[in-house]
Amino acid sequence: MNDTPAKLRTVFIVSDGTGITAETLAHSLLSQFEGFQYRQVRMPFIDDLEKIDDCVYRIEESHAREGLPPIVVSTLVNAEIASRLRDTKALILDFFGAFIAPLEETLGSKSSHSIGRSHGSANSSEYLARIEAINFTLAHDDGVTNADLDKSDVILVGVSRCGKTPTSLYLAMQFGIRAANYPLIPEDFERNRLPATLIAHRQKLFGLTISPERLTSIRTERLPDSHYASPDNCRWEIDQAQKLMRREGIRWLDSTTKSIEEIAATLMQSVQLDKRAC
Repeated sequence: MNDTPAKLRTVFIVSDGTGITAETLAHSLLSQFEGFQYRQVRMPFIDDLEKIDDCVYRIEESHAREGLPPIVVSTLVNAEIASRLRDTKALILDFFGAFIAPLEETLGSKSSHSIGRSHGSANSSEYLARIEAINFTLAHDDGVTNADLDKSDVILVGVSRCGKTPTSLYLAMQFGIRAANYPLIPEDFERNRLPATLIAHRQKLFGLTISPERLTSIRTERLPDSHYASPDNCRWEIDQAQKLMRREGIRWLDSTTKSIEEIAATLMQSVQLDKRAC
């Protein structure tokens, strides 16, 4: 077996828009290769020939410097601009090139090849839904207010620092879901019941939990050498929260080894929330 460490590869994210779609695609593909490490270079808004020529120069420069062909994940729509990219000595993963042609054949229609079409005015209602959901989620973060909880689509519960806030914001930003979140605290465990505020919204509750070791690490970064972050307290809070959620019949998920995307997908399936935005 060759134990020589692999060289760090450069991955270029090339897009005529923000590059978020291409970056998500790259992460999804490359995460399948355990231990693979790479340096990412995002190149957004490549929408004319001058910009693509500069992009090609940087890709070729990387190849010459590292001695390895870079990996390029592209969501370029314009055919002429995309063709310049294919002239480089790199592995080109062309998202639109791979899927547009088969779709054109199946649908019997030519693509418009319009840059940024997925973010156009046709999606204005979805955009507004996301903005409203983000505002709602920020206003209902960490149990700040109990007002309008009846307008929420889901209410996340769990101990402090188990992932409620980032998951809530992801649901709002990506899907237009009005997600509130509410911390379960020692007083709730001592009373041995849910906060009165949440009882009326029991059907909207979804719980998150986390391993004691991971929670200790996260809390220590915030408040080192505190009772709040101590291993014993973290174990106790998690144990009490899980017992409370079981007793109250709340669906819950362990967030320890899951990405926010995985947590959100599982939650939406479990709570049967319709996707509100793309």
